[in-house]
Amino acid sequence: MSDVGAKDANVSTTEPNEPESLYAAREPIFPRRAKGNFRNLKWIIMILTLGIYYVLPWIRWDRGPNLPDQAVLVDLANRRFFFFWIEIWPHEFYFIAGLLIMAGLGLFLFTSALGRVWCGYACPQTVWTDLFILVERWIEGDRNARLRLHRQKKMDFRKARLTATKWLVWLLIALATGGAWVFYFTDAPTLLRDLLTFSAHPVAYSTIAVLTLTTFVFGGFMREQVCIYMCPWPRIQGAMMDENTLTIGYRDWRGEPRGKARDATAGDCVDCFACVNVCPMGIDIRNGQQMECITCGLCIDACDEVMDKLGRDRGLVAYLAISDEDYETSGNKPRSVWKHHIFRPRTILYTTLWSLVGIGLLVALFVRSDLSVTVAPVRNPVYVTMSDGTIRNSYDLRLRNKHGEDRRYSIGVTGDPDLRISIEGTPYGSVIVPADDTMLQGVYVYAPKGSDAAEGDLTNFRFWVEDLASGNRVYKDTTFNGKGS
Repeated sequence: MSDVGAKDANVSTTEPNEPESLYAAREPIFPRRAKGNFRNLKWIIMILTLGIYYVLPWIRWDRGPNLPDQAVLVDLANRRFFFFWIEIWPHEFYFIAGLLIMAGLGLFLFTSALGRVWCGYACPQTVWTDLFILVERWIEGDRNARLRLHRQKKMDFRKARLTATKWLVWLLIALATGGAWVFYFTDAPTLLRDLLTFSAHPVAYSTIAVLTLTTFVFGGFMREQVCIYMCPWPRIQGAMMDENTLTIGYRDWRGEPRGKARDATAGDCVDCFACVNVCPMGIDIRNGQQMECITCGLCIDACDEVMDKLGRDRGLVAYLAISDEDYETSGNKPRSVWKHHIFRPRTILYTTLWSLVGIGLLVALFVRSDLSVTVAPVRNPVYVTMSDGTIRNSYDLRLRNKHGEDRRYSIGVTGDPDLRISIEGTPYGSVIVPADDTMLQGVYVYAPKGSDAAEGDLTNFRFWVEDLASGNRVYKDTTFNGKGS
């Protein structure tokens, strides 16, 4: 049932007469390979997340001759974000803010319902650590073989070869990780060619170097230390969990007292340490809930496998809530997970808020116009008196054409019948804005001598901009300054 060195995986190197240090060196953790539903779920999520991360920058998307053909692109140079058919402009940053709010609410929702399920399955540190452990197991063997190699003090040819091979594969994975990240910020095929010919910008090389180093160190050597000491989430999650939150737990009322399988007076736990050996954090879940636990479920798979071999019921280690203990120790059967832990007021509230934000973003996305305008009055001088007594105000209109082709926009004013308009640089009442671009256009508004707008203080009026091809119209309200101002 148990692995070699199950109880002494972390061997102390302190001599008997040596004074105890206040700082303990990290003891490496060598988790045994687990089999079961939760391990399969982690494999699926790891393949999906890594696949999306590495493949997404290479997906092409035809947006026309004037736009990039990369499906997902953060175009910092032009201050825009492209996601398949969606294009986010700088003034539409509220979409990004909304997505961040949805991500936060989603994290609150999953934490209140399932504890640190994000940490156990989808956190980048978890995903890359799983990948690095897979490489380590593939090269050095499963837990016992890795333990023996670790305890071997002498660096012979075999240990050097295995260690060098493992580090080389880790480094290649880390390099691919850093390289994939920079591809999200410029055209991926072009950047790859520039990187290989050493003609890319130094920022690209430095970014890849930093991300390669951090991935190599965090995934290969720090692993659980990142989760325990560097990540704030284990300390924050307590405020989002309550007595009905599901997390990994041990049914001690069923497992204790521990003993051998043939002992009729013992509980179901045979003290095989299977749950400890598979834990990537190196903890014993039977000691109760601990900050280090990331609720990955591998201990559940290991314990269920032992229970199957012993012919006993599964669930000695399972997803449990604090409220389940009193309920089950009273002789009741386990309660429904969905009814008592998933669908409850707190999670329903989070789900409702999350849905409202999502619906609001979708509505804003589909009702937004392909034409937008901002108006900036020129107040130096506040107004100009023409030779015939006419009062003139100047305005800068920023016109945004979000189409993939040039468009002609007409500009007019409403609100006061005495006001008239002229467009700087053209005798016509319209201008052509280039495809998928922003143009700053000067506009003059006039009020004839003796009119209320000319003699008064402030006059409210409205600029109208119309797309002559589609008929779409947008407006902006502003004010006209007369002599009284």
